[in-house]
Amino acid sequence: MAGNENPVQAFLHCCTSVARSLHSHLSLFFPSPNEPSSKRSLSQDTKLVLPAVSSLESIQKPVAAPLTKEELGRATWTLLHTIAAQYPDNPTRQQKHDVKELMAILSRIYPCKECADHFKEVLKANPVQAGSQAELSQWLCHVHNVVNRSLGKLVFPCQRVNARWGKLDCKDRACDLEGTSSFGS
Repeated sequence: MAGNENPVQAFLHCCTSVARSLHSHLSLFFPSPNEPSSKRSLSQDTKLVLPAVSSLESIQKPVAAPLTKEELGRATWTLLHTIAAQYPDNPTRQQKHDVKELMAILSRIYPCKECADHFKEVLKANPVQAGSQAELSQWLCHVHNVVNRSLGKLVFPCQRVNARWGKLDCKDRACDLEGTSSFGS
């Protein structure tokens, strides 16, 4: 990979190469209907339409394009719901403080000023509830729904929050949060 090439672009280039290779190899088994029958080794009624490799390239988003406000929002909510799902049932005082501080920091430095200002108002009306994993997940779902209503979007049924945003599936509890009282401990 060249030093200035975006890693996503390199990945997509690799996917395109793999798709071309697969297309080439699969065409030996599933020839095009336009190909002369003398070159076919399978029965005439075998039909498989393989997409053109260029279709893969046509769905690529320009690599240099910044996120839209909607993409940023979805990514942020995914992160926050995942944090809430991993939050301990019996958090330490530090963990409770950290979650409250995280929400306050997001309301100050979020890349969308309009969103950040709205989140400040939402937090003022709905203070963070972080006494347990269930409490934080339900609070976050409620807050997410407050934001969704303000945007004219559908609300999510909070009784299903754990089904949608359950704990990560990690072997030997490797994803569990462990509280510490200071940074770097």
